[in-house]
Amino acid sequence: MNVARILYPVEVLGPGKRIGIWLCGCRRGCRGCSNPELREPGDEYEVGVDRVFELIERIAASHEVEGFTISGGEPMEQAEELSALLHRIRAVSEDILIYTGFRLEELQDRKDVFTDAVLRAAAVLIDGEYIEEKNTDVLLRGSSNQRIHILNPALEGKYRAYLETAHNQIQNFITSDGVVSVGIHRQGFT
Repeated sequence: MNVARILYPVEVLGPGKRIGIWLCGCRRGCRGCSNPELREPGDEYEVGVDRVFELIERIAASHEVEGFTISGGEPMEQAEELSALLHRIRAVSEDILIYTGFRLEELQDRKDVFTDAVLRAAAVLIDGEYIEEKNTDVLLRGSSNQRIHILNPALEGKYRAYLETAHNQIQNFITSDGVVSVGIHRQGFT
């Protein structure tokens, strides 16, 4: 799979200390995208599901992992690999939040075994394309047209409480490539 970055602890894209995974590759091309550098997949980002899971296990061995947030790029362009990874990471945490530019209905209409497996494994799906003009600082969403679907009823209380008390924040990580700014950025962020 094409993975650009794995960061921990991400505390601004869902409740608790989470492992954030950003996949590469997105054909959508939304104007004002917060991660335009992740549109093109690249050989330098190609890594096997086993290797990604090994990294996750290393983090989980010495840190509390309360959930996962998966973004991109467009995660659903790698549904086969993503479904294999989700099958494994559920052993660490069933709280898996996925961002996608596709609408839930579009994904369901695919009638694809891998897409269906991703949707079954996800606890929360935030769907819909990013529309820069609708970036109005709504919690967990880049633009107000995006919807939050709580797919795992066991986590509904946790997410309802989070949605009532949290607000968008930015978290910066220093990496070997520089600073990575994580969170829901305001319109015009570069």
